[in-house]
Amino acid sequence: MTNNDVLRRLRYALDISDREVVALFAAAGYTLEIDELDSLFRKDEDEGFVECPDLMLDLFLKGLIVGRRGRREGETAEPPDEKIVLSNNDILKALRIALSLKDEDIVAIMELAGVKASKTEISALFRKKGHPNFRPCGDQFLRNLLSGLTKKYRSA
Repeated sequence: MTNNDVLRRLRYALDISDREVVALFAAAGYTLEIDELDSLFRKDEDEGFVECPDLMLDLFLKGLIVGRRGRREGETAEPPDEKIVLSNNDILKALRIALSLKDEDIVAIMELAGVKASKTEISALFRKKGHPNFRPCGDQFLRNLLSGLTKKYRSA
């Protein structure tokens, strides 16, 4: 999945307005203009499309965590790490923190998307890389999770 696709799907699933997206970026210490935002949400083939780098998606996810959970005591918005490389596992971890999801919640969300996943399978996605039980999160798993989140948060 592209970062733009993840950003678009998350925004839709959680019903986040443009103003709220700008506020989430601000919470992560980044000033984003509405016209920049518009170019990130365009379809790949549309004129004016701009590819979302890992740094931008990371800032959005950090802002989502701060917006949903609040900032940790004593924590300030750090300057962004320009060299960040996000994996699907990193995106999954950020969503887990931002939405306060437990393994059971993720199992239920995956079931909403029509996918059976066990708690063991899910816990392997949150292991440290290099751990014997670590499993990389595939695009299809992340796509199904975002689909399940859409059904959970938009159908109510």
